[in-house]
Amino acid sequence: MPAISFIACKIFEDEIIHVIENDPSIERLILVENDDSGRMVEKLDCVGIPYELLPLKSIPNNLDPGEPGKITLIVSILELALHAYPDNLRDAVYGVTEEMSAYSDGVLLFYGLCGNVLAKAEADLQHLSCPVHILKEDNGEIIDDCIGAVLGGRDVYLEKLKSCSGVGTFFMTPMWAANWREMIYSAGMTSDPNNIEMSKFVFEQVGYKTVAKINTGLHYEKDFDSMVEEFARLFDFDVIEMEASPALLQKCYMELREKVLA
Repeated sequence: MPAISFIACKIFEDEIIHVIENDPSIERLILVENDDSGRMVEKLDCVGIPYELLPLKSIPNNLDPGEPGKITLIVSILELALHAYPDNLRDAVYGVTEEMSAYSDGVLLFYGLCGNVLAKAEADLQHLSCPVHILKEDNGEIIDDCIGAVLGGRDVYLEKLKSCSGVGTFFMTPMWAANWREMIYSAGMTSDPNNIEMSKFVFEQVGYKTVAKINTGLHYEKDFDSMVEEFARLFDFDVIEMEASPALLQKCYMELREKVLA
């Protein structure tokens, strides 16, 4: 039974669960036990997806041949704080990829360019023993970021920005809503995400006046509506609705899966 590994930013955990729920060929799910796996464990339990929670070092000794045509999926969720230090982000992603590639038949990086830090990831990791893919648009270009990934790519992203008519707009997916304090700290927007007045000042200087509530069609974050409403209330933002989809991420997975099963 071939093994596919996901090495993922925590912001993509909902999309990963969606991929798992919609692929019956995934026979076995292994979630790497670390400080950032807890919320995904809760969601997997909630939707009734069976999994094994194992430390990274123990995974090679817990793999077995399994059933032909089925897949063992191994998921490692990495911390959001890595985004605050681009070199650390690249080193962490590359390090985990090298380690997990030793027992994987394919690796998918659930990351975008992230400020061009991972622009050369596939080329830098092509020496590994299995194919390493990163999230890409239909035209083969690496996605910009987690927002572009669910909106459908760079062109759609730009269209959405233009539709805001020049009004500074803060895009918020369910996972962004659940982690916005950590995300604005990691992005360097504030040194203290709990200091609302400081964050409000930064938003005002940047020109943000609106929060775009991005409906991905996924409902693993049960309090998405209330989290967006709270965020808007804290910063005196108007709320607009935008539709999105995990389809692009699912397509990236299916392309790797077909390669592995070929």
